[in-house]
Amino acid sequence: RAIGGLDFVPDTIVASFHGMPERTLRLGDPYHCMCLKTARRLGEVLGKNVIPSFQSRFGQAKWLTPATDMMLETLGREGRSVAVIAPGFAADCLETLEEIAIRGREQFLAAGGRHFAYVPCLNDSDVGMDMLAALIRSELSGWL
Repeated sequence: RAIGGLDFVPDTIVASFHGMPERTLRLGDPYHCMCLKTARRLGEVLGKNVIPSFQSRFGQAKWLTPATDMMLETLGREGRSVAVIAPGFAADCLETLEEIAIRGREQFLAAGGRHFAYVPCLNDSDVGMDMLAALIRSELSGWL
């Protein structure tokens, strides 16, 4: 609904997931694969091009790629219109809002991007609470 309610039609949706050191992938952690699958499945459901990326890098380690900030700059240089979602988050956090909704927007537009939107997480909306309740019921089925 949020994407459909924008005042422009995004030609690209960026699914930004929290980054992790690349080492975790090499050690067998499934996080990277789960992020890629989530982006692919979202693209199928939305009927749109969804590009996965990873935010919040720090330190000297090599981090999962592509990096959201570099992705936004590239898409901006291509003159794209983008909507950024953060499907790995149930609620918006200050780090993501500052990194993506503020700095990412500025970087994208400065590079020549046409339209930018950060789509808020479900937060404490009725839909968000219903989703969490359904997930909890499903995952705890048989335990309680």
